[in-house]
Amino acid sequence: MSYKVEPLPDSYAGLGEGPHWDAERQSLYYVDIEAAGLLRYDYNQNKVYKAKVEGESLAGFVLPIEGKPQEFAVGCGRRVLIVNWDGIAPVAKVVRTLFEVQKEYESNRWNDAKTDPKGRFFGGTMRYIGDEFVHRHGELYKWTAGGQISVVKSDVGISNGLAWDEKAKKFYYIDTTDYEVKSYDFDFETGVATNPKVVFNLRKTSPKDHLLPDGLTIDSEGNLYVATFNGATIFKVDPNTGKVLLEIKFPTKQITSSAFGGPNLDILYVTTAAKFDQPSPAGTTYKVTGLNATGYAGTNLKI
Repeated sequence: MSYKVEPLPDSYAGLGEGPHWDAERQSLYYVDIEAAGLLRYDYNQNKVYKAKVEGESLAGFVLPIEGKPQEFAVGCGRRVLIVNWDGIAPVAKVVRTLFEVQKEYESNRWNDAKTDPKGRFFGGTMRYIGDEFVHRHGELYKWTAGGQISVVKSDVGISNGLAWDEKAKKFYYIDTTDYEVKSYDFDFETGVATNPKVVFNLRKTSPKDHLLPDGLTIDSEGNLYVATFNGATIFKVDPNTGKVLLEIKFPTKQITSSAFGGPNLDILYVTTAAKFDQPSPAGTTYKVTGLNATGYAGTNLKI
């Protein structure tokens, strides 16, 4: 297969994460976590707009709010904030706090979060200061409009990639410190995940060789796209067999996440990071074309 990897213009994020395709606005939203940055790639303009969340130092994810075109849920520290951003201005203003978790763990922060196909919030935390492989103080949470925040899973090191398959009635989840992708049976009416099972394992012969699974997306045929933080690769995986169908290679090592987008949902947008003095083009956001696959647009969060 001849796919093509191209950088988006002026798309740098030091710790790019959480790509979310907004079909209505034909825009890719993502974050620069450690700069509290919100970014929007406008497909029609082929241009990236950048903003900072006012008064904040972290932005773990950005999720558009259903029915509020200029409001977004953003993970800042251990709080989920509602911020106002027109997608153009250099500053995004905080409106209010939606909820907060783990007040007893000041060293934790929100990491990856997504909205499930029914508009519910799923997201998780990780230790931000210290060794998250040793101190597994993270948790995965679920929140539904009008309800309380609830814990889906405890004993999490780095809560990361999430994806859903409505046809197969599955939820997929990555805790980076487990080096694997798990599937859950998922009840789309109740939002309850049960029966965890490892479907893809990235452990190698020795700990120093382990690949770190990071973000996750899924295509319309049910294949998973697993980003590797230190592997310069996204693996296209059949979760039914665990078989790698394709290795998508990039010119930088720290691949953080991906999402399908574009007018036909056949472009894979990929975020990367420039942590630990990675040289350029680390931190660039890419588009991958020619994959002969389509995915799903992001779902707005219902609040």
